[in-house]
This record gives sequence, structure tokens and C-alpha cells, in this order.
Amino acid sequence: MISDVRQTGSSPFRAIIKRANLEGDWVPRELRHSFVSIMSDNDVPLETIADLVGHAGTRVTEQVYRHQLKPVIATGAGTMNKVFGTAKKSKRKSA
Repeated sequence: MISDVRQTGSSPFRAIIKRANLEGDWVPRELRHSFVSIMSDNDVPLETIADLVGHAGTRVTEQVYRHQLKPVIATGAGTMNKVFGTAKKSKRKSA
């Protein structure tokens, strides 16, 4: 299906790309991945991203878009470091 879109210059998708003034040889999958990246880069929760791309849960979203979700994962890890880092410091101070 994706190869069909690339080969046909008159597809409805091609018309949309042309109207949007997007350059290059875009395919629907690339726009979907770009959408996930933009949402992830702007701190949209994983659950919301999964819902917006039509996934029933976050598992498929995490597996398919793992590289686009890196900022979300990094933010979560940073938050956990802050929480547990503070807990360690508090424990040491009270000991």
C-alpha cells in the first residue's frame, strides 16, 4: 500500500501533500511518525499520544514509536531521579 502511494502521482494523499506545500516524497507513515514525534517533544502524555493515533493502549505506541518517544521516557526518568534522589538525600540527612 505505501509503495502504491509513492508510485501514483494522482492519489488523494498526493493532492493533500501538494495543497500543504510539503516538499519531498512523503508517505502517510512518515507523517504519522512526525506527528508522534511532535506530540512527544511537546510533553504530551503517552496515553494521549496512543489515543490520538488510534491505539487501544500504550503498548503498541511504545513498541512502534520507541525512538520518537525518547523525550517522554527521558522526562519520566528525570522525574524518578528527582524523586528518589531527594528521598536518598533526606534519608542521609536524618540518619
